[in-house]
Amino acid sequence: MKVIDLNCDMGESFGAYKLGMDEQVMKHISSANIACGFHAGDPLVMDKTVKMAVESKVGIGAHPGYPDLLGFGRRNMACSPEEIQHYLVYQVSAIKGFCHVHGAKLSHVKPHGALYLDAVENEIIAQAIAKGIMSLDPDLYFVALAGKKGETMRRMGEQLGLKVVYEAFPDRAYTPEGTLVSRKQPGAVISDPDKVAQRALDMANGFVTAVDGTNIELEVQTLCVHGDNPGAVNLVANIRKTLEANDIKVKPMGKV
Repeated sequence: MKVIDLNCDMGESFGAYKLGMDEQVMKHISSANIACGFHAGDPLVMDKTVKMAVESKVGIGAHPGYPDLLGFGRRNMACSPEEIQHYLVYQVSAIKGFCHVHGAKLSHVKPHGALYLDAVENEIIAQAIAKGIMSLDPDLYFVALAGKKGETMRRMGEQLGLKVVYEAFPDRAYTPEGTLVSRKQPGAVISDPDKVAQRALDMANGFVTAVDGTNIELEVQTLCVHGDNPGAVNLVANIRKTLEANDIKVKPMGKV
């Protein structure tokens, strides 16, 4: 039986602002990537989200980004490699602290937004992220984009001795080059539950169909659904149902 992880970016509410459907989505996923306060989240939300993940027996990951609360971490920032490395240590340490409070273990680190996309294209940034993770805990999994476009992240992580997990996005459109279509473009985010579920199944079977109709080969170990989509609960529930109906077991990262 095939095994795959199903992850979601969570804990992105902060202060008086509520984002995402964390309580409902948590029931259907196997790993949660929890915002660390830079692009979203705050200490109260971090604590609540880690506690929910523990109660739901969901794997816990840190979701660090650029210090860009106003732009939700989706804007590029001219940060030095040293800054990025220490931003990673700071943010991941925050989630590790809440894991300790709740008797849980942090399993992985997945960069957020522009930081993730910059790491795909820039090996200096990918290396700085990997160095930050490695300096803090070499046993943490480093989540990288699946496919040829994720090669830089994979190489930088593995060179430093990190275990790399390959990720794909069934609710996002892909370019023929194997990267995500910009959210600024129409159709970049896919909302049809049946279409997203079929794409998740395709990815679990090793490929994704790009916007031009070509199929791109992918080695995928974890699938991400964005919890800020209006229909996130239906999307993730339908994905899990479809995967399990096709003899694909959903398990947390590291247990795949």
